Amino acid sequence: MGVSGSGKTTVAQELAHRLGWAFLEGDSVHPPANVAKMSAGTPLNDDDRWPWLDAIVHWMSQRLQRGESAVVACSALRRIYRDYLRQAGPGVRFAYLHVPHDELARRMRSRDHFMPPSLLDSQLATLEEPGADEDALRVTEEHGVESTLAAIVDWACRPAAARESVGP
Repeated sequence: MGVSGSGKTTVAQELAHRLGWAFLEGDSVHPPANVAKMSAGTPLNDDDRWPWLDAIVHWMSQRLQRGESAVVACSALRRIYRDYLRQAGPGVRFAYLHVPHDELARRMRSRDHFMPPSLLDSQLATLEEPGADEDALRVTEEHGVESTLAAIVDWACRPAAARESVGP
């Protein structure tokens, strides 16, 4: 989880590949109206996000019901969204990719994506970092993708009682 440009897709795809788990790019289930709105530089509001979150919960629920594990790249910016996503089933947890503003802006300017850099500040304003009481790992990308992946794999493979809510 994290704002646009934080590396969610890169990290999640590689994590799913290494673990042999299913992968969903959350952006792929945005309703077309959401994509059009963001492409036009208009931030999404809660009413825009609920159908998108429903689609992600449905996808996750299907896998969990079959006893499968999965990785989803999804912003999950607010706690209420993360709480909703947890309804997919037991074991849903979050790795929060924290990246400094200037680096996020640089990444967003250098890629071809429907989310324009002009929406970065609105995403950061919406972001509620995971609290200590959430099953979430905070990872900074200052050490690169490999270190980020290692930290997430180590944390995700520990029993819940042994995981810390805040990471490296």
